[in-house]
Amino acid sequence: MKRGQSGINCLLAIDKPVGMSSHDVVNHVRRALGEKRVGHAGTLDPLASGVLVVGVGQGTRLMGLLTADTKSYVARIAFGTQTATDDAEGEVVLSAEPPADVLSREFAAGVVSGLEGEQDQVPPSFSAISVGGVRAYDRARKGQEVELKSRRVSILSAVLLDVVADGPDGQPCWDCAFTVSKGTYVRSIARDLGASLGSAAHLVELRRTASGDIGLADCVALDELERRGAEALAECALDPVTKLGLPEHQLTVEELADVRCGRRIACTDAGLVEGGRACLTFGNALVGIWVREGNRLRCQVNFPSGVTGVAR
Repeated sequence: MKRGQSGINCLLAIDKPVGMSSHDVVNHVRRALGEKRVGHAGTLDPLASGVLVVGVGQGTRLMGLLTADTKSYVARIAFGTQTATDDAEGEVVLSAEPPADVLSREFAAGVVSGLEGEQDQVPPSFSAISVGGVRAYDRARKGQEVELKSRRVSILSAVLLDVVADGPDGQPCWDCAFTVSKGTYVRSIARDLGASLGSAAHLVELRRTASGDIGLADCVALDELERRGAEALAECALDPVTKLGLPEHQLTVEELADVRCGRRIACTDAGLVEGGRACLTFGNALVGIWVREGNRLRCQVNFPSGVTGVAR
């Protein structure tokens, strides 16, 4: 199908397969729906799978508004080696025998739960962070030294799921569930965990289970979307109002005409505070996100064709 403007405007959650970049997923969605305007929020590395939020058509304008403050993951961390990328895709740069206690479930559970809280974290050298206008991974791939500043992050929840005695290359592994703040790298958690035990470690598997309020239950498999195309959207398009978590103002026909012209409309929601945002809807479509100023609503962003999927 030739890509152009399909008239599709929606929000999706894709269960990203392992081995694809986030941009690869975007290209597959473009082909499946015949729509060139596709974007994603919250990049996942090729090694990782799970929740990738995708906007289609005017839904791409929601991407900056849906950047979740928290994300949840299930991760497998292997002990005994550290890699250049802090995951299984990089060359081994350090080997160190893990402590004998690494196979003790009681010991592992205590160490993992102790990770919770605010901390300073240095991102991986192979990351998309810009250094002097150049991505860190581009510098690292050229063999250039990359020095990234630490950033304050929060590990909101850290739970041990299992201890695996014989993981990849015979290395002991911990399976863990993490909920972390925006900007936290699970690869860095793995790297630092190995160092804290006087050993070395790296990430071997990662699955994002939630991005904010959007979880695996909201996702559609990429191969299903490719097989069914636009037909699948009736079942898998997300409700943009619910996922934005903002109050809804259902427009009258008269208000819709004003909104399309950018004219301010009366704020009828007494619970919406000054500066608060509301989703303006008409039928099953999100047509704007507006901000309260005094007793009126002012346009922040409009969706002239409407982002579909609003539950009724």
